[in-house]
Amino acid sequence: MLRVLNLGAGVQSTTVYLMYLAGEIQPGIDCAVFADTGEEPAAVYSHLHWLQSLAGPPIIVRSAGRLGDDLMQGRNSTGGRFASIPAYTAASEGAKAGIIRRQCTKEYKVEVIERYIRREILGLRPGQRIPKDVTITQAYGISLDEAGRSVRIRERLEGRRWITPEFPLIVRGMTRGDCLNWLRAFGVPHEVQKSACVFCPFKSNAEWRRLRDTDRDGWARACQVDNALRVDGTVANRKLDQKLYVHRSCVPLERADLGDPDPRQYHLGLNWTAECAGMCGV
Repeated sequence: MLRVLNLGAGVQSTTVYLMYLAGEIQPGIDCAVFADTGEEPAAVYSHLHWLQSLAGPPIIVRSAGRLGDDLMQGRNSTGGRFASIPAYTAASEGAKAGIIRRQCTKEYKVEVIERYIRREILGLRPGQRIPKDVTITQAYGISLDEAGRSVRIRERLEGRRWITPEFPLIVRGMTRGDCLNWLRAFGVPHEVQKSACVFCPFKSNAEWRRLRDTDRDGWARACQVDNALRVDGTVANRKLDQKLYVHRSCVPLERADLGDPDPRQYHLGLNWTAECAGMCGV
């Protein structure tokens, strides 16, 4: 029996990890796995290093490559077909028409963690079946106010007899606000930010402003990837009649109207959109 935490290094999964460290959740975990897209805000990487410095359950970092580079070069994590992000589409600037299929979470998050479990923990070859005597529990940092995400994860794992999802925060009835209070009481010496790629389209204006005002390199990277999605003839927009944008207004990110600052939106977690699949942003 193995127990693994899917660590996003955001508010909720950090709370779960530190609860394991403090012995508040039993039984403990064998390790936590951080699937690195190479595109997190600087504050998330700094926080991840702090977590590793606590010498708690081992934190394993694995990656399928840098997502933004793959997007701009029109390839996926294995060098094959293009893996898309859920960018917004518009026939003309400012005229939102829809959103394209999301493949990034599966290829750069879900499969990275599953590959680590299968190949490095269990020592299995590609395609080799999980032994009957193996049981793995995967813990997720999903809180009560995002319970719908746990449903999607259960549906995805349905039929896999060897793996059991676990949601410690939901079991304890904890919301994101409860997690923030718990982290303050624990004594985390800095603010824990959300985990998501700097150019993830599932951001509200509060998050975009936060990125622009506190992470110059992250903002520049987001604008770079956003602009690259609209270069004529690239694989990223091949066979699409419409333009792609990371901001929901369907204008270039560097010119998008991010509205008036409202700190409550960010700090209370009111800005996370319902579309997220449950693997990022925790």
